[in-house]
Amino acid sequence: MVEVENMVSSPEPSSPISKIIMVASIAAGIQFGWALQLSLLTPYVQQLGVPHKWAAVVWLCGPISGLLVQPIVGYYSDRNTSRFGRRRPFIAAGAGLVAIAVFMIGYAADIGVRVGDSWEKSTKPRAVAVFVVGFWILDVANNMLQGPCRAFLADISGSDMKKMRTANALFSFFMAVGNVLGYAAGSLKSLYRIFPFTTTKACDVYCANLKSCFFISICLLLVLTILALTAVKEKPYDKNAMGTGAAGGAMLGEIFRSFQQLKKPMWILLLVTCLNWVAWFGFLLFDTDWMGKEVYGGIVGKGRLYEMGVRAGSLGLMLNAFVLGAMSLAIVYFSKGVNGPKRIWGVANFFLAICLLMTIVVTKMAENYRHANPTVGGAEPLPPPAGVKAGALLIFAALGIPQAVTFSIPFAMASIFCSNSGAGQGLSLGVLNIAIVVPQMFVSVISGPLDASFGGGNLPAFFLGAVAAVISGILALVVLPSPPPDHATPTVIPAGIH
Repeated sequence: MVEVENMVSSPEPSSPISKIIMVASIAAGIQFGWALQLSLLTPYVQQLGVPHKWAAVVWLCGPISGLLVQPIVGYYSDRNTSRFGRRRPFIAAGAGLVAIAVFMIGYAADIGVRVGDSWEKSTKPRAVAVFVVGFWILDVANNMLQGPCRAFLADISGSDMKKMRTANALFSFFMAVGNVLGYAAGSLKSLYRIFPFTTTKACDVYCANLKSCFFISICLLLVLTILALTAVKEKPYDKNAMGTGAAGGAMLGEIFRSFQQLKKPMWILLLVTCLNWVAWFGFLLFDTDWMGKEVYGGIVGKGRLYEMGVRAGSLGLMLNAFVLGAMSLAIVYFSKGVNGPKRIWGVANFFLAICLLMTIVVTKMAENYRHANPTVGGAEPLPPPAGVKAGALLIFAALGIPQAVTFSIPFAMASIFCSNSGAGQGLSLGVLNIAIVVPQMFVSVISGPLDASFGGGNLPAFFLGAVAAVISGILALVVLPSPPPDHATPTVIPAGIH
């Protein structure tokens, strides 16, 4: 029988806040790329010929890779005995894979034409195949980055619970910085002129802008990663303390046992997180598509309205990122006290539900305006009036408040619960990630057919999200346990597997 031993040591001193900031800043590079994915890739994959109802299925790459990669990476990063440290090798490898993946995504149309696609046809199957492979690699790489980064932050926070929450809030703040930069880049129409070689026969201006954004994303991520990994050293893990390693079936068995050994607070946290992400993922998938179709009344690949809506959606996401950044810093103060974290999470979920329901109101206002101002001769509808656009942008901005909570509170609570139970940070955060990716898989599978059954719009997925947000909020306030007070507790270190 395989038995996991734990060794309790006296609390280790936490690292200076400057080092925590350096590691947390990697999130800006990660999120720059994620912002481009969320704002530009759903329209891009439809331009490659994937119908709207199947576009969400492409996003299954992320949840499936997260389901498999984060727990495995977390397990091995907890036990990694490299002289460079436990987390740093995985962070460096993830950054390198991101660079490869975004190159494949940006050049998918060019590669597809080179290997047999016709650039005149609307459907480009080879380009879609290259895109999907690149997308898989990108999501694997992002999971290799995010899990070890958060675990690294928990490691260098020591046993200081307050600093652990501050570290997660800083990570969320830098995610907001990356969002601002990514959405700002995605909303620019002429960024491709900085890189004139990006425009080709197979790649129009929209595609060339996407390439240019990804080039900037690669540079930002690599610079931040190199700076952080150079400035913040990590103590190698002691082989003697760890004992014999596990591989293959033993590793998988340990991951399954980690579920069996989870305490009740962690199970409730996973349930609340799962419902929270059912609420979020539909909007994250189709936010700019909603702006292009429902708000602006555009059609993919026809006329200018859809592209105008997508760019307006990118502007909305940039506003969202500003609010997200400000709220990420404020969370540290709002979540003070024993019940602070669960209270702010519960309230944030109710606010999320209200925002998602307001998308229905804005959509109806846009439709009423188009009906009141019909066009003749097959001309495109008029763009929405300023009031409708302002309402849509306000929803984007307001969603930054609950998003800041989602990006910080669950991870901080998971780190605290796991520190008290003696579980490794990497594996524990990998387990939490399963509660994030399973609902993403669920939404990716059902949202396209669900939307298609109601006429091809995005509102059914948004309504489903609002219902899930209400349930998540109730559970957070009523059932979710409160974390312990802000005082140092013994650090529990996994000593090995025998």
